[in-house]
Amino acid sequence: MRLIWILVALLVVAAGVAVFFFARPAPEAGPAIDSPYWSETDQLVEIGGRQVRVRMTGPRNAQPIVLVHGFSVSLESWEAWAEGLDSDYRVIRMDLPGHGLTGPDPQQRYTVQDTADFIGETMDALDIEHAVIGGNSLGGLAAWRFAADHPERVDALVLVSPGGYSINGVTEEPVAVPMPVAIYLRSAPEGLVRAGTANLYGDASRMDPAVPERITALMAGNGDAFVERLEVFTLPEPTADLQRVSVPTLILHGRMDRMIPVDHSEAMAETIPDARLITYDDLGHIAHEEDPARTLADVRSFLDEVL
Repeated sequence: MRLIWILVALLVVAAGVAVFFFARPAPEAGPAIDSPYWSETDQLVEIGGRQVRVRMTGPRNAQPIVLVHGFSVSLESWEAWAEGLDSDYRVIRMDLPGHGLTGPDPQQRYTVQDTADFIGETMDALDIEHAVIGGNSLGGLAAWRFAADHPERVDALVLVSPGGYSINGVTEEPVAVPMPVAIYLRSAPEGLVRAGTANLYGDASRMDPAVPERITALMAGNGDAFVERLEVFTLPEPTADLQRVSVPTLILHGRMDRMIPVDHSEAMAETIPDARLITYDDLGHIAHEEDPARTLADVRSFLDEVL
């Protein structure tokens, strides 16, 4: 999120396009969606009048961990972490409204506050009173804002390159979405997605070649929703709200992150009362995908200490 639409602009630039202008039992599973990305652990859950794709793995009665993905991707972003955690934890992931197989929100509820509220609505729908909440980028921004508003529902926070501080003039006012970015989001050519996704890594050779294909496929049908979300995206000065985050917080940030500067996480770690920061010299914006083993080891150490 160098501002979320700046992330998208980088996708275009990277491809050579000149742009100036980013516990009760769980509910019964709903009908399956005809998609190669639908898994047997997926279900459709009604959340706030929306049919949301939710994936839950791990022991039913274990400590729940809710993982919130970033802009323009889907719950698959957390696949490696889920596989590494669900032996001991109940891992819950969902496609945010306007993303993945959830698809657009008929009521266009796309503000940052809407997204933070959606975390609580998902927990309500799944009868989860409190959980560890994790998030990357936009998902990290929503996660810490939910924790600031509802500390009693958050056992701990795990944030990967989270959004928070103003970038490129975005404050409490949105910035207009440049036309080339809007066109890109509505068409999402795989070549541009592939080039842009590589920019999210510190070392693009670590990227699974299937990832851009999946992202491209799951962006289809969500283009208008992406644009609508960017049209209401804001980054007001966060210090007072960060100081309200009272739960133990782990922040992970790759120093090769081209989307959100690492000094944003450094400032965040100094502002949240009970926060610690781990940085990785060789990783980028999606450290949880780029090196799941190394980042998971740090997450497990943290959770063993605070839970």
